[in-house]
Amino acid sequence: MPEYTLSINGKTMSVEADADTPLLWVLRDNLNLVGTKFGCGIAQCGACTVHFNGNAVRSCSIPVSVVADNEIVTIEGLDDNGEHPLQQAWQELDVSQCGYCQAGQIMSAAALLKTNARPSDADIDAVMTNICRCGTHVRIRKAIHLAADYLNK
Repeated sequence: MPEYTLSINGKTMSVEADADTPLLWVLRDNLNLVGTKFGCGIAQCGACTVHFNGNAVRSCSIPVSVVADNEIVTIEGLDDNGEHPLQQAWQELDVSQCGYCQAGQIMSAAALLKTNARPSDADIDAVMTNICRCGTHVRIRKAIHLAADYLNK
């Protein structure tokens, strides 16, 4: 089995895995970074969203062989203390119901705010394609606006 050296959350980590193993399973099963969730396995729902070189991607569809020499950030690495403005806004507005999709939602929103400091509702709706079965999309949109306010003070 090949060994891969990965840069995850600012740390260098080595894992042994088959080349076609999805990054999601390497994160969860090999590295015990379980904040990234399995949802659909076909890159549609967004529960598995992580940052790949700063871009939001679905980790269930990226083989580990592709990610070597690239920067990966998971929900665990978004902020060392769990105090990223998005995480604060999520808590303040009580966004989560079941919470299952929320790590992926936050990671998608963080990538959006890196490229668009003041997104409109239309900007948010265009980027936030993650599925929330609880229907918290309205609160998610409000939390993104609140986090943008925090970041732009």
